[in-house]
Amino acid sequence: MTRDELCEIYRGYIDCLNGQDWNRLGRFVDDAVEYNGTPVGLPGYREMLEGDFRAIPDLRFRIELLTSDPPRIASRLHFDCTPRGMLFDLPVNGKRIKFAENVFYEFSGGRIRNVWSIIDKAAIAQQI
Repeated sequence: MTRDELCEIYRGYIDCLNGQDWNRLGRFVDDAVEYNGTPVGLPGYREMLEGDFRAIPDLRFRIELLTSDPPRIASRLHFDCTPRGMLFDLPVNGKRIKFAENVFYEFSGGRIRNVWSIIDKAAIAQQI
């Protein structure tokens, strides 16, 4: 798989998330996906994402930086949103915040098999 092909699949994945098209998620995410070293499987990964959208009704994933070295992708995602209540153990309570997530993905068979994510919680804390 080429860099461009991998980036195209990743952009489709981001579109799937933003559209909350959970029935298509398995097209992009492996059945045995791991998140930060923990096996969660496709059902657990979907549940995590659905929870994110419940906590942040206006959640939108925006790619800020993207680089590919097959079979991996590194991405910096930007968020400008209004979470309800607590977010990452911080009392956001409906305040509009901006933050980033640095995330690495490893693909297998054209689908995401491993995800390593770091969220800029310090940026959130500064805004509340």
